Amino acid sequence: MTESAFSIERHDHVELFVPDRYEAADWYKEIFGLKIVDAYEHWADGAGGPLMIANEKGLGMLALFEGEPPGDRNLAGFRRVAFRVDGAGFLAFRERLSHLQLAYKGQTLTADDVVDHDQSFSIYFDDPYGHHFEITTYDVETIREAL
Repeated sequence: MTESAFSIERHDHVELFVPDRYEAADWYKEIFGLKIVDAYEHWADGAGGPLMIANEKGLGMLALFEGEPPGDRNLAGFRRVAFRVDGAGFLAFRERLSHLQLAYKGQTLTADDVVDHDQSFSIYFDDPYGHHFEITTYDVETIREAL
C-alpha cells in the first residue's frame, strides 16, 4: 500500500431518514444525549438539508434527513457513511480521484466533483456494492485556497 497524505481522522456522521427531523432529534437526545448542533442547524431550513445532532464534544454526529426510512422499518439501514479528514487529506484524496475511478450516481468522479457546503467540503461516491460514502473536511480555508 502506498503512503499518502490521506488519512481518515474519524467517522464524521451517519445519515438517516426519519419522518420528522426535530421529533427524531428529541428521541436521540433522550436516548443518547445527542443535541442539535447549532452551527449547522441552518442546513435543516430547506426541505432537503440535514438536521445535525451530536454529543457535547460534537462527535458521533447523526445527520437526520426528512423522509421514510428505507425498506422494512424493522430492517432500516444507513443512507451514507461520512469520514472526516483534515484539509491536506481531503486534497490528497481529491488528487487520487482519477486513479481510483470512483463513481457517484453512475458518473465517474473527477477532481471537479467537490461539493462546497459553505462550512465544509465533501466528495460523495459509491462502493462497488451500492453503499454510499463521503469524505468530508471542515478545514474550509485550506480547501478554498487550494481550489
